[in-house]
Amino acid sequence: MTEICNIKSLVDEIDNPEEIDTGIKVLGKSTILSPLSKKDYTCFVSDQDRVLVLASALSVQADEKRKEPLSFELAGPRKEIYFDPAKTKCAIVTCGGLCPGINDVIRSIVMTCYYGYGIQTTLGIRYGLRGFIADYGLPVIELTPQRVDRIHEYGGTILGSSRGPQPPDAIVDSLEKMNVSILFTIGGDGTFKASAKIAEEIEKRGRKIAIIAIPKTIDNDIFLVSKTFGFDTAVQMACEAIRCAHTEALGAPNCIGLVKLMGRYAGFIAAAATIALREVNYCLIPESDFDLDGEKGLLRHLEQRLDNRGHAVIVVAEGAGQKFFEDQPRETDLSGNVKLGDIGKLLKERIQAHFSSAGKEIYIRYIDPSYIIRSVPANVDDSLYCGNLGQNAVHAAMAGKTAMMVSLWNDRYVHIPLVSAIKRRKRVKLNSRFWMSVLEATGQPSLKN
Repeated sequence: MTEICNIKSLVDEIDNPEEIDTGIKVLGKSTILSPLSKKDYTCFVSDQDRVLVLASALSVQADEKRKEPLSFELAGPRKEIYFDPAKTKCAIVTCGGLCPGINDVIRSIVMTCYYGYGIQTTLGIRYGLRGFIADYGLPVIELTPQRVDRIHEYGGTILGSSRGPQPPDAIVDSLEKMNVSILFTIGGDGTFKASAKIAEEIEKRGRKIAIIAIPKTIDNDIFLVSKTFGFDTAVQMACEAIRCAHTEALGAPNCIGLVKLMGRYAGFIAAAATIALREVNYCLIPESDFDLDGEKGLLRHLEQRLDNRGHAVIVVAEGAGQKFFEDQPRETDLSGNVKLGDIGKLLKERIQAHFSSAGKEIYIRYIDPSYIIRSVPANVDDSLYCGNLGQNAVHAAMAGKTAMMVSLWNDRYVHIPLVSAIKRRKRVKLNSRFWMSVLEATGQPSLKN
């Protein structure tokens, strides 16, 4: 599998390092000896252990005015912790769309809390943030090692999920009533924004409750995260769909395999699958504008492709080409996201109409594997990644860290403040080596008139 987020692409993503806050909030001084010290641990880290934000020579030169290089706090177990495990109760909530690996993260958190720190109670909040709201009548479940023992073998989330905001004050009320000391939130951009508001409400009340976020989005578009969990599995499954589309395209004259993949704002899945499989002729993503008509438009190039080769494969991310729906009324989902126009359906219809008007018979094999991809269990690489994220989330929480997420950055697990993580979405850089690899793999020209 092609690794899509190397250090170079990450550096390209950060246009203004000065705006990134790297300071991690703590609830108080850590004075309790970690129970991990009784298990012959030799890998404790401290808050002084850091990971450089920018690792390239160019970035170092550009940052000469700074006395010390910009760096993130290294994740890992601390020798002294803030919470007393015997008096600590944790809770886990999963929000947003499904993604391979959620159950793996849940399992890792529960196992680390119980076997690592001796925490006896970890609660599972049902169906996202609405599980905190009494009006929904959703009971919590107790997550024991026995209950989560084999959940990593299944897709989805055993806790269920939901979209849409809930009042932060009501959520904090619920945490107080349940006597929860640590809340782990597993979600994407919207969940992180909600987590930040919950942390603000807790701070306003002067309560000692830690909020630790674990980044989850199949689209891989969270800022300051090298790669989100589930992404490798998604790319692997996407490659299977593309391979099938290619086989279908070869099986009939003038046949086009059309595959729509996930990616509302960022085309990482479509681009990575294109590079990995190298059977795609046109990769369309939200970041790269394209036209359908005109001399340089997709339809004209598709004509030439069929004349020369007799088949074609098109991969399109769901958020690509949304300009073609500007004249249509736009609705929003419960999270406030604008509901996208169906670019896959539009492409199929426009391609068919174009060649029909030209009197040329073609065949289109349209594949949309989105719900299959997001619902499968994590592959081995993602499962390992999820386990590490869950463990490091517990280590951070027990050390009294709060209002932060655990991230993989420059091949190290680090702590990143939520205020920095929610500044923007990560997107494919069109001047990056990554996108150049896509163009080299497809041979596609500019599709913009």
